[in-house]
Amino acid sequence: MFTISQLIIGFLLSFVVSILATPFVKMFAIKIGAVDQPDHRKVHKAVMPRLGGAAIVIGSSVGFLYLSPYSSYMSHILVGAAIILVIGFLDDKYTLSAGIKMVAQLLAASIVVQSGLKIDFIALPFEGILDLGPFGYVVTVLWIVGITNAINLIDGLDGLAGGISTIAFSSMLIMAIFNGNLLVISLTLVLIGSTLGFLVFNFHPAKIFMGDTGALFLGYAISIVSLMGFFKSVTLFSFIIPVIILAVPIFDTFFAILRRIITKKKISDPDKSHLHHCLLSMGYSHRTTVLIIYGLGGFFGISAVLFSNATLWGSFIILGLILISIQLTAEIVGLIGDKRKKPLINTTKKIFSFSTAIRK
Repeated sequence: MFTISQLIIGFLLSFVVSILATPFVKMFAIKIGAVDQPDHRKVHKAVMPRLGGAAIVIGSSVGFLYLSPYSSYMSHILVGAAIILVIGFLDDKYTLSAGIKMVAQLLAASIVVQSGLKIDFIALPFEGILDLGPFGYVVTVLWIVGITNAINLIDGLDGLAGGISTIAFSSMLIMAIFNGNLLVISLTLVLIGSTLGFLVFNFHPAKIFMGDTGALFLGYAISIVSLMGFFKSVTLFSFIIPVIILAVPIFDTFFAILRRIITKKKISDPDKSHLHHCLLSMGYSHRTTVLIIYGLGGFFGISAVLFSNATLWGSFIILGLILISIQLTAEIVGLIGDKRKKPLINTTKKIFSFSTAIRK
């Protein structure tokens, strides 16, 4: 389908075009007033142009047109992407309500599942294949909307959403190479290239934000590529692999929802207790916080690769270690509440008690 040289050219085209497009997108954003105003919840202190995600889209589009990967689902996917881009652009310009954005995302996801790209079954240990039937449509729509919003919610620091998305795409790329999935290989390469090109201007100190145009597009793209690469596989635990790859945004979103339920706030209400906010409050610098979360994303990405090639009991062990890591991270940074030091002490005590028990 593709030669190695074609894939490399597709990657480079996306990367270079994204770099070249970003300064023009920045000027356009300022001209039309698509800027992000600082407030008590945000980290940046000056007015910043957003809409930078348009450069990612432009770079991806050029690489996509060059490679022209074929799939029977592609026309529906592109229509869904267009809806996501329009709603992202309008939000960057006018700041839309959460309800309007949710309706648009549900519409885009519904169009995708109408193409037949959906989660048909789940492979379970000891039970074999669980056929989801019509319920697969609902699960797929929830997956697309959930991941789209998870990337959007984590977009709180310079380069954070772009970096985490790149790590996720890279993990999918590695597994696609192992499986010989040329469609996923081509899509991830152009998305990695365009996102890296934008990160040249978006990493701290950022010159432009990706805005909802970029965050929603990347979330949508990740959800679609994961559907093409993993949920159609009969491999044991295949449904868990994309969850592991996206553990950072998924569990940050999960804890955000849980936190708002506990505090009796609306789920759509923003707060300043996301993972990156917690790390900043612990005294880490902006750049260090982003790099720490990159490290977490890389850890989960590597874990997903190992998990996909492990035996049954090896999968259980890796999954257990991942769950422990998530719990420790949540306790150390205090993702549920505002007290950050006490969870760290409690976690340290647990680790000490566990190590003492092992020695005995």
